[in-house]
Amino acid sequence: MSATADVERLRGEIVAALRCVYDPEIPVDIYELGLIYGLEIDEDGFVDVTMTLTSPACPVAGQMPGMVKAAVEQVAGVNAAEVELTWDPPWTQERMSEAARLQLGFF
Repeated sequence: MSATADVERLRGEIVAALRCVYDPEIPVDIYELGLIYGLEIDEDGFVDVTMTLTSPACPVAGQMPGMVKAAVEQVAGVNAAEVELTWDPPWTQERMSEAARLQLGFF
């Protein structure tokens, strides 16, 4: 299997892990909420995640990056992960997937 195929397989497994992390105030996972802005994976299994929260005043702002880091690092093939929290661009409901919008009744 090529290095590119390995990275893409790993990307799918990381996304699956991110779908298991929930904002405690919203019953939708952070991936479907559109909180993950970037996911960079190198061939050595190092992962950089750029993410945001629904609001800078989010009560779990201090814990959420650690929760994401832990979820990503549990994926086989990931050697280490770094999570960067950003507020630019600000999160809006338009970033949510259609499934998330349906689940929250935004249609």
